[in-house]
Amino acid sequence: MARNAPQSHVEPVLRGVADVRAPDSGVDGARRGASAATVLRCVLDHGPIARSAIARATGLSPASVTGHSAELARLGLIRDRPDAARVSGVGRPHIPVDLDTCGYVIGAVHIAVPHITAALVDLRGRVLARHQAPHTGVDPSRVVGHACDALAALLARRERPLEPLGVGVAIGGRVDSATGTVLEHPMLGWRDVPLRDMFAACTGLLVRADGHARALLAAERLFGVARGSASVMQLVVGNVVDAAFATGEAIQHGPGFGAGTIAHVPVEGHDGLCPCGRAGCLQQAVGERTVAARAHADGVIPEPDFALLLDAALAGSPAAGAVLTERARLLGRATALLIDVFDPELVVAAEPGVMLLPQALAALHAEVRGRLAAPRDVARSVVAGGFGWNTAAIAGGAVVLDALYRDPLALLATARRVGNAA
Repeated sequence: MARNAPQSHVEPVLRGVADVRAPDSGVDGARRGASAATVLRCVLDHGPIARSAIARATGLSPASVTGHSAELARLGLIRDRPDAARVSGVGRPHIPVDLDTCGYVIGAVHIAVPHITAALVDLRGRVLARHQAPHTGVDPSRVVGHACDALAALLARRERPLEPLGVGVAIGGRVDSATGTVLEHPMLGWRDVPLRDMFAACTGLLVRADGHARALLAAERLFGVARGSASVMQLVVGNVVDAAFATGEAIQHGPGFGAGTIAHVPVEGHDGLCPCGRAGCLQQAVGERTVAARAHADGVIPEPDFALLLDAALAGSPAAGAVLTERARLLGRATALLIDVFDPELVVAAEPGVMLLPQALAALHAEVRGRLAAPRDVARSVVAGGFGWNTAAIAGGAVVLDALYRDPLALLATARRVGNAA
């Protein structure tokens, strides 16, 4: 069990969150929250947009859209945009509304095996500031304190103050998203770490924590390449290799929060021994440590550091590019197997080589295409993740932003309650 986090505080602590009453309990409260979320998502997807257009797009009545828009504006989530109004010359122009990105900010944390990423993200999922640093130690309390200090520094450097609405934390391994507990992360040596509670004690803010694959899937569906897709498989390939699956609006968790655990999927053509005792596991085949160690042993890079390998490939090194292309091929073999099992409409691969090197994406496509049991348009249905260098930061922020866009009234009420208690 982790120790309590050190007393490092992110300021300010939600003093400016607009007053919002707790959502009504029961069916009426759920409907009110769902309708408000529908309006907010429509503004996210189409803003600036007139209220009349929101009503047409969502099927809500004009009166309902007007009421929810007024409440969302009072809460600081949307604002009128008279500068974007279309003047037809007949009657009063319809004043559109858009997200208000000038008030709230989301603190974002991603905990990887070698380092933490801390960032500030706005309501559109745009990264405003980012800091990445190696761990000063992997004891959970040290990692949390390090991340909180980094968030505080990012907030302090902002010329224009933004109110932190909450902190989202994404991490690999098996995470209970209901309690924000890391149930198991073998590479960090963590088990039953109450990550959400530790960050909450450290910041005084609303905190949500989830597995990085589910978090990144939520981000791609809100802001990225998976918008509008009916079913999505999200692959995340770093030191930890994970997946997430969504059908409709539901992201799968599983009864033990293990949905998407693909580290030990067998990969044909790789016989390296995995710490689990078996040979040919996906994570052992394509994990960053393994790939960097192989590249170092072959003289491609001077140290077994994946960042050096990626930098060399981006600088044009044929040897480094070949290593990452082979990594994409191995990933493609596992991807084809997963597509045959789940048949998703879209597969999104968050793997640095695939996202940044055209030859790696081409190798992934070729391997998938050659191994699928049923034909499909691989170039359109297997795509690179849309966030590039900001992937880790956006994954962290999406843990809170996904909850905001599912029920803004409930999230703001919780944020106010947490802020008042701090």
